[in-house]
Amino acid sequence: MRAEADPGFEPIAEFIHANVGRQGFMNLVGAELSELSRGTCTIAVERRPELLQQNGFFHGGVTAFLVDNATTIAAATSRGQPALTAEYKLNLLSPAVGDKLICRARVIKPGRQVAVVAADVFCVSDGIEKHTATALASIAMLSEEVAAKTKSPAA
Repeated sequence: MRAEADPGFEPIAEFIHANVGRQGFMNLVGAELSELSRGTCTIAVERRPELLQQNGFFHGGVTAFLVDNATTIAAATSRGQPALTAEYKLNLLSPAVGDKLICRARVIKPGRQVAVVAADVFCVSDGIEKHTATALASIAMLSEEVAAKTKSPAA
């Protein structure tokens, strides 16, 4: 679903883009929010030596970071409210070898208090995607009141 087809989503998307732009770790890793719609989020990162482990694969921590952020953002877009990762189960399916790592998250079950979100991670080599990880996350949906009490170091 595009923002044009969902006019109520535009302010949510603007808010999320602004917040993600202030995340220090996103900037440190060089990750980019590449797609965003209600209930979905795609984050990608280009291959850099700093993101690789000793065998030249993307480090598992990079995969975990992408899953953590993409699932939380997807949950936040589904209801237009702040969200926070409660837990996730990550299965690394194969070494993340390639030029780019892409995480696509989608809300499976939105909820007032907890959303269930799935994510798949792909490595791109020569334009071909290889499925390298899959995850299922429980995302705590925060009230505006609780979120307002939390001071962000990114602000």
